[in-house]
Amino acid sequence: MKKRILLVEDEPGLRLTLTDRLSSEGYEVATAADGDQGFLRASSEGFDLVILDVMLPGRSGFDVCRELRQRGVEVPLLMLTARGQVADRVVGLKLGADDYLTKPFEVSELLARVEARLRRRPGPITPPDSYRFGPVSVDFRRTEVERDGVPLELSAKEFHLLGYFIEHRGSTVTRDELLDAVWGYDAIPSTRTVDVHVAWLRKKVEPQPHRPRYILTVHGIGYKFVG
Repeated sequence: MKKRILLVEDEPGLRLTLTDRLSSEGYEVATAADGDQGFLRASSEGFDLVILDVMLPGRSGFDVCRELRQRGVEVPLLMLTARGQVADRVVGLKLGADDYLTKPFEVSELLARVEARLRRRPGPITPPDSYRFGPVSVDFRRTEVERDGVPLELSAKEFHLLGYFIEHRGSTVTRDELLDAVWGYDAIPSTRTVDVHVAWLRKKVEPQPHRPRYILTVHGIGYKFVG
């Protein structure tokens, strides 16, 4: 079966160009020209990937991303931004985006990222029903995390990352392994997605994030969870 991609882009020329190229690569492509239509299609139809522009009429790409994740829609999101600012990239990742690409870009790079993202879907994470380390308790059935009895707000990716750490506690896991298992794609050399999410997770579960006790850095390799 063909992989289904939703392209949410308000620029007609770029929308047509990308639709033609993606279709020629064998993908089934649906389109939306604004954030409202994109949100409706992404939340009600089955897609393997959504390519989402940040600057859209109606809902912005950030708003669409946020609301999809709040509804539990876990379709992979590749965000397009013309701004090229680090802050925008961080915001997108924090809201639950899986990858981003800055305009202008080569279509060949977009195709490579799409192919890499679709090549592997995240494998199932099967940690225990509940787990506790220090003052932190994790309920995997309810997808709830508490610290000293106070609920913590974790993004979907942060929760999956914590689950993978717990499932592989005591073992050193590489960044590539985490990207493949939690995000479902191989690392691009300049990608610091894992490091950014680990830093956010440490701020929420570590007593002293800059001197971590549970999520340790294994220099030159990756991380080890010892909770």
